[in-house]
Amino acid sequence: MIRILVVDDQAIVRDGLVTVLGLVPDLEVVGEAANGVEAIELSVSLDPDVVLMDLRMPVLGGADATARLRAEAPRSAVVVLTTYGDDASIAAALAAGARGYLTKDAGREEIATAVRSTANGQMTFARGIGERIIGNLATQPSPRERFPQLTPREAEVLDLIVTGRANAQIATDLFLSPSTVKSYVNDIFAKLGARDRAHAIALATGRAAS
Repeated sequence: MIRILVVDDQAIVRDGLVTVLGLVPDLEVVGEAANGVEAIELSVSLDPDVVLMDLRMPVLGGADATARLRAEAPRSAVVVLTTYGDDASIAAALAAGARGYLTKDAGREEIATAVRSTANGQMTFARGIGERIIGNLATQPSPRERFPQLTPREAEVLDLIVTGRANAQIATDLFLSPSTVKSYVNDIFAKLGARDRAHAIALATGRAAS
């Protein structure tokens, strides 16, 4: 079972998510929070696999809560589920360490798929958002041009990280061993000063918060 914490300041939204996700056999909602402070407290005590996080909430917003969760409950991966799909909101969430970004028009299957992918270590985005990130990247200089410190192979791996591929998928795509890919990823993080995959994507797409 994948254990989920639902975080949203609107009770009706939380109730709806709990009901919908409760119908998925391999998912279990273990708690609900109405703001970022409650999300941190419950993540520490309940140790969920995935936190479904709203962005704009009283007391403490989702982006700030996500950044704090990285330090206080690092095993819990955050998937943002919000009304807002603007570039600034996406950039703030990715820079804070979110591993996925969905908008609230997502259906049950899309949310369930995103939760499973995130629990398995992958990045996941709503289709329009993922396409926009990749499209914006395509209009920018290549990783090799933007980050001359990367080798051609490292730049290629970074491109695949941006598409949301996990290490195992990158290994398959590039005909490399998983251990070799892990080494490349670690070197990329070190050269870019990236904290994790989300931060690397934010840097590569020019969305890292200043």
